[in-house]
Amino acid sequence: MKDLTVGSPIKVLWKYLLPMFGSVFFQQMYNIADSVVAGKFLGTNALAAVGNSYEITFVYLAFAFGCNIGASLVIANFVGEKKFTELKTAVNTSVIVTMSTCAVLMLVGLLAGGSLLTLLNTPSEIYADSLLYLDIYTGGLAFTFIYNITTGIFAAMGDSVTPFIFLVVSSLANIGMDVLFVVSFNMGVAGVAWATFICQGVSGITAFIVLLVQLKKIKTERKPKAFSKDIFKEFLRLAVPSTLQQSFISIGNIAIQGLINGYGTATIAGYSAALKFNNFSISSVVTVGNGLSNYVSQNIGAKKTDRIKKGIPAGFTITFGICLVFILLYELAGEKIMLLFLNESDTEAIGVGALFLRILSPFYLLASTKIIADSVLKGAGRMGMFMIGTFIDLIARVGFSFLFSYLFGSEGIWWSWSVGWLLGAICSWIFYFGKRWAQPKKSLRKSAETAETPQNA
Repeated sequence: MKDLTVGSPIKVLWKYLLPMFGSVFFQQMYNIADSVVAGKFLGTNALAAVGNSYEITFVYLAFAFGCNIGASLVIANFVGEKKFTELKTAVNTSVIVTMSTCAVLMLVGLLAGGSLLTLLNTPSEIYADSLLYLDIYTGGLAFTFIYNITTGIFAAMGDSVTPFIFLVVSSLANIGMDVLFVVSFNMGVAGVAWATFICQGVSGITAFIVLLVQLKKIKTERKPKAFSKDIFKEFLRLAVPSTLQQSFISIGNIAIQGLINGYGTATIAGYSAALKFNNFSISSVVTVGNGLSNYVSQNIGAKKTDRIKKGIPAGFTITFGICLVFILLYELAGEKIMLLFLNESDTEAIGVGALFLRILSPFYLLASTKIIADSVLKGAGRMGMFMIGTFIDLIARVGFSFLFSYLFGSEGIWWSWSVGWLLGAICSWIFYFGKRWAQPKKSLRKSAETAETPQNA
């Protein structure tokens, strides 16, 4: 385990956050690889089908991300308090809750996938491929969830290197299998989906096995419980707001996707390709923010609130550096990078995607300021404050998408992102400077402290 409560805050965060940034790079390679292979080898319809399904799969990921956050923040607090019996009980509880949630989502997704695509106003020419991709992805959802909960636990214990190693291997394998299944085996969109299914399965199971081995090395005074109601309640308190936040963002994106679908396949394809790059950029900054949240949570557990404020400059330095790289890339080479997904003949789709990136990218600096403030609020367990800022962002983005679309066409939709980020950032920083997040909260008292249940993690 890596103790984030000692040493120079800036040095500690740099060493901890950089592997996490590397992890998100390779995590995004999964999605980018799918779209690159679909667009280059199967055409714009296949790219549009994969991108169209992505908005629904993002709802699944919202729940996986919420479970990741819930487990990560609970466990990081125990790491800071040096309560290792409770840490193992938290791992057991988190895994049970996460996989139960996953089972429900898989059932709903497999039964209602077609209806969801219909609600998206999916064009008939891409409907069959969208449904095929979505069904296969849903079938492998258990692997996605186990991987997310595992990486959350590793991160809570200060280990950002192990998840990075798994992502490097699995992402490179996913690229190879995408090409093999689509080009050599002529499996079409199904090949793209099956490549992701297999690679996520191998990485998720392997990472979980390694986690169990690492947990066995942690000595405890008592045997942890298999499940704790107190930890379950704390898990829900932290996970549900994050899940709702991500779910509502997904629902908002679905509404925007339905709006975009009305502009035709070329616009859908261009937006789908550009959205991959946009998500890459934002996810990179969000990952740094999640790491900062674990840093905050550990230090709150160790009652070292002063260290938190000293770590914020490191978060800004890293996120601003990341944003500047993406801004330069998208502003100077928008059309060229779109060729990763599209062919030169797809001029309309290329133009749509490049314009999307040029409009959004300068506002990444604004988005990163909101993410840094949110990371402190989440790490401090102030999920209500975090959710308010996020909902303001979402409501503004969706509302202005419809308004600007009516006034300016599809280009107006792209400008709505900046309005949402601005209003959300203002709200989050008002909460931060209000300093309520820094007020001590009553420590969670675990039933695991008196546990007699003879079951290890």
